[in-house]
Amino acid sequence: MSRALLQRVFGPVMLVALVGCATQGELAPLRAVQEVPAAVLNPDVRPETIHQTICVAGYAASVRPATSFTNGVKAKLMREAGIPLADTGLYELDHRVALAVGGHPRSLFNLQLQHWGGDDGAKRKDVLERRVQLLVCSGRLALKDAQAALYFNWQAAYSKYVGKPTN
Repeated sequence: MSRALLQRVFGPVMLVALVGCATQGELAPLRAVQEVPAAVLNPDVRPETIHQTICVAGYAASVRPATSFTNGVKAKLMREAGIPLADTGLYELDHRVALAVGGHPRSLFNLQLQHWGGDDGAKRKDVLERRVQLLVCSGRLALKDAQAALYFNWQAAYSKYVGKPTN
């Protein structure tokens, strides 16, 4: 079964690798592979380009969208979530996969509201984003693993790469 067909059947997030079973002559699921959707990622950031992109000081600031764009998206998401616009200051427009590890700057698939404080807050996630960027740039963490950690379960990644949250 082709990768494209697997993506159509199972979706862009979970691909199931199928292999022929030699003894039974049938296709059987082998393992699940988590893959970050391409729409969430900046196509200019690849393992071979990290030292010209994310590992260069100031890179994230250079690709960060203008506030005219982000403020509009933030207001739209707040209206859709039923959050009063008066509470704008309590939330950040967060890149699910951080710009610092190759998240797409303007893709709506990579943008979400995130409360600033608390265990699930943006301030805590920002610490993780910096940590995984340093790990990627030093060669101790693969780019795709850093991206997947942020996209699928950043709270678990925080515990793994930073440590237990401090209250």
